[in-house]
Amino acid sequence: MRKKLFSGTRALVMGLGLHGGGVATAKWLSRHGAKVTATDMRSKEILAPSVRALKGLPVRFALGGHVEEDFRTHDLVVANPGVPRESPYLASARKAGARIENDASIFFRYSTNPAIGVTGTRGKTTTTLWIAELLKKHYPRVRPSGNTPANALLKEFDRVEGKGIPVVAELSSWQLEYLPQSEHAPHIAVITNLYPDHLNRYGGSIEAYADAKAGIFSLQSKGDVLVLNRDNAWWKYFLAKQPKSRVLFTSMKPLPRGVDGMFVRDGSVVLRLLGKERQMMSLSRFLKERGAHNGGNLLQAMLAVFLFDPALVIKERDILALPTPPMRQEIILRRGKVVIVNDSCATSPDGTIAAIERFSRWGKVVLIVGGTNKDLEFSGLARIIKRYVSPEHLILLEGSATTKLCEALSRARYSRPAPTPQKTLEACVGAAFFAAKATKGKSVVLFSPGAASFEKFLHEFDRGEKFTRIVSRMFKSQ
Repeated sequence: MRKKLFSGTRALVMGLGLHGGGVATAKWLSRHGAKVTATDMRSKEILAPSVRALKGLPVRFALGGHVEEDFRTHDLVVANPGVPRESPYLASARKAGARIENDASIFFRYSTNPAIGVTGTRGKTTTTLWIAELLKKHYPRVRPSGNTPANALLKEFDRVEGKGIPVVAELSSWQLEYLPQSEHAPHIAVITNLYPDHLNRYGGSIEAYADAKAGIFSLQSKGDVLVLNRDNAWWKYFLAKQPKSRVLFTSMKPLPRGVDGMFVRDGSVVLRLLGKERQMMSLSRFLKERGAHNGGNLLQAMLAVFLFDPALVIKERDILALPTPPMRQEIILRRGKVVIVNDSCATSPDGTIAAIERFSRWGKVVLIVGGTNKDLEFSGLARIIKRYVSPEHLILLEGSATTKLCEALSRARYSRPAPTPQKTLEACVGAAFFAAKATKGKSVVLFSPGAASFEKFLHEFDRGEKFTRIVSRMFKSQ
């Protein structure tokens, strides 16, 4: 492992946070010789878990607000993904000559391990996890990393560096904003899809959001591979950027003649490379259990694995055993005719639409939805709710996005005024249980907010953990 990459460097971690990424960055920089300051707008009390995690390390804290002098006196500023590039503090740092990075740009600048990178609006966590799980057949030490609380990129760096272990990294649009300056790119890049999301960050422009995603392949070369989803219209936008890498496609329908990639034909997975086809396995049972949207995630995972290691054989039993990521359409409880699903990581309407369409086949959907607005459109979700969720089964959690959803429901002529939003998640769960019990036949209590979480929770993981605890407590009391 390389030592002292940042010996003597004055490094400022901007956005210590509670996800674990800021802590991992501070630890890594410190281990590699940097003199580290961690700064955050939140107080020491709120950030206590992160402060405790850095106990014993020579890290200086500047919490409860940023100090502009810090941005003028450090050589390197590592910005948390939540920090906008237009931040006046970052402007001060640039003016003073500091280098601005994030965890992804640092990782790819220094890592020598072969890497598969995954981005997209929906499905990137699932696809990343499944790539890692399938690769474990030949590479038992591989694990998903990147935009995940448990395994941040710089936490992964020292574990894998110099050991030939593949890196499978989920990369958010925020991380990809800085990736091109690393002068490196993943050997295999996967873009799962693109839908409107985080538009509050990108000035309301979905094209600006797509441009950030395109950072995953902007520095790829002819020896690299880009995997695009032919079922999502944005593949044309990415292709128009003329990637230098080889481009392959996935589709839940047969690909056009002459287009290479992986697709589904007559219920079976087909791989086509250089015009030659190979039928791999039936997808019928998988789709019945996991839904069509997960079929798309699976194709991208399988194609990435095959491209990385063509000798690795994937069988039907392997795909049926793939785990579900926490809080992503995760079934957390089955009790009689009621199924409880935690989909807290559905932070956009499109994620909630996918969940409703999947679980409406299981029984009556009792939907808990709502949260914080991030300049997204709710008309499509309102139409799906009107089609699949009866008014007595719609439970709203108050928030700025919930207000927009109610307006969209009114425009869609939902059968009656939407119910009054509940002030707490606990009240929502109680109302959902009551509605499920009153339902004849099977029902699914689906917690799929379709919005961000920040008005009531630290983040979507905090929201999901609280939902699971409330469900557990309520069922134990019955």
